[in-house]
Amino acid sequence: MQCMRTSSPTVPAGRRPRRATGHLWAAGLCTLPAAVLLALVAVEWGPLLALDRTVATGLHESARESPGFTQANRVLTDWVWDPWTMRLALLLAVLALLLSRRGGGRTTALWLVVTLLIGSVLQQGLKFLVDRPRPRWREPVDSAHYAAFPSGHAMTAAFVCVLLLWLAHRAGVRGALMRAAAAAAAVSVAGVGFTRVYLGVHWPSDVVGGWLLGAATASAAVAAHHRYGAQRTETLEPPGTAGE
Repeated sequence: MQCMRTSSPTVPAGRRPRRATGHLWAAGLCTLPAAVLLALVAVEWGPLLALDRTVATGLHESARESPGFTQANRVLTDWVWDPWTMRLALLLAVLALLLSRRGGGRTTALWLVVTLLIGSVLQQGLKFLVDRPRPRWREPVDSAHYAAFPSGHAMTAAFVCVLLLWLAHRAGVRGALMRAAAAAAAVSVAGVGFTRVYLGVHWPSDVVGGWLLGAATASAAVAAHHRYGAQRTETLEPPGTAGE
């Protein structure tokens, strides 16, 4: 998937601008459809609203008729793929970087924390500005707070998974292990989006918008790290330690 680009663990100085440009392109390819979708949601475009209603209604009816499967989706969305669970996974990566002795670990850890804060502020800011109502049902199977667009669960999952995959690739993870990590990330991103619509707390376009915005934010942050973070590492780290 174009949005989920990663970089190599060691990048020569001359190739950093190209790496940054590649991630900026990925961010742009995610941002453009996200902006179009946001505009359509904001103006309440009829065909989009009708599609949202059709898909959400069908899944909601299925959720009402399958209480066991519905409960499993609630466990997944409230615990396994909850935004705070995803953020904790990223903070564990921050801790690992702080404890490592690799050059630039502290700089990358600080960058991750700042990136996480920016992503959270962007998410809540968009919810406030768009202020889209959530679906309402006569017999709801779950509940949620705050505005609907974008889905915070979907945006956080995409955002965190892109960053974790990039960190894994950068750390030298390859082969079957990297494929397994990518598969787990894809299942998490797709799965959490399904649970939000299935449980009737989001419209499908909320989820798609969250996916696009999360991947775009992470890709832009990675581009910034390639452009400026590596230079800062070379400035701060002693000679011979910048092997990151």
